[in-house]
Amino acid sequence: MKWHKFISTILHPIVMPTIGIILYFLLSPIQLNYQQQFTVLTVVFIATYLIPMLLLVFLKSIGYIKSFQVHSINERKAPIFFMMSLFFILGKLFSNMGIVKDLSYLFYGTVLGLGIIYILFPLKIKGSLHLLSMGIATSFFLLFQQLQGVFVLPVVITFIFLSGALASSRLYLKAHTTREVYIGFFIGLISPFAIYYLL
Repeated sequence: MKWHKFISTILHPIVMPTIGIILYFLLSPIQLNYQQQFTVLTVVFIATYLIPMLLLVFLKSIGYIKSFQVHSINERKAPIFFMMSLFFILGKLFSNMGIVKDLSYLFYGTVLGLGIIYILFPLKIKGSLHLLSMGIATSFFLLFQQLQGVFVLPVVITFIFLSGALASSRLYLKAHTTREVYIGFFIGLISPFAIYYLL
């Protein structure tokens, strides 16, 4: 039980963007100085971790959500819409910064993935946000490899392995059904590539 909670926590959707940015700078041939890297990382951390955490605390304090796990579809609507707005702003920011434009595919891809998850709510379908974020990360680094001509296949394979472990944990914790896990992951897989070919 502790292992399953641990992996669900360290691979939480609000943690993954920060992990993705760190990996991006470690693997990217793009030359940014440490100050520029730190600025980008700080902006992403605040926008995708601190602000969502404060939002969840606020929503719980007013009784909109029962727990920070945000289990029900109705509880997920406001946080997901809010996150879509934040990720869209980040996507716009990075698309205007030519040197790190690749990052816009990560954030716009997340907006698309969350949007599809949101559209499925009226059908009473709840995709796993944990697996959505893992699918997006896997897909983004495949796209990154294609765009930058760098070999990151071991990273992609690691993400796939971690996705399997995370899916097992979510199922063990009864947080999702098998269908919800697959829906989340495959929506995540298609989203960054869809954005790349659409933009």
